[in-house]
Amino acid sequence: MKTKYYPLDLSYFRLLLLDFLRESHPELPDDSQFVNARVEAALDAYSQSVQGGSNALEAEHSANEVLFAGLHFSKYDTLKNILWNEFFDQLPEEDAPELAKRFLPECESVFAKYRLSDDFAYSPEYELLYTELTGTVAIIMKNEELGMKNL
Repeated sequence: MKTKYYPLDLSYFRLLLLDFLRESHPELPDDSQFVNARVEAALDAYSQSVQGGSNALEAEHSANEVLFAGLHFSKYDTLKNILWNEFFDQLPEEDAPELAKRFLPECESVFAKYRLSDDFAYSPEYELLYTELTGTVAIIMKNEELGMKNL
């Protein structure tokens, strides 16, 4: 018995992208121009893939490549991980997401020194970035006198 094929639509890709952005790029979900362009490009990639003879899974894979291109490395997730891993004894774990958002603008100058890409976390430069960001976060926390008692 053949299963009925239901093509994916804009709302599917929009929800998928927005969930991802809220989790890993909290500065982007409100950028409607960015979101709309990505969603439309993903749907176009999906349609072209299906028209080219791909099955639904292959077409969805093609669409996801377009939808998430350039978003696999997250500055926010990197900062959150640094807070969890390096400052676990100074901060409650649940404070890391909010602090990562707050510290992100102050860390942009550090990120700007590196050529960030989807696979940057697997490069030798990632350790250098991680170390430099850890120092920057320590300075920010000291300047703001952050610690368990201050949160």
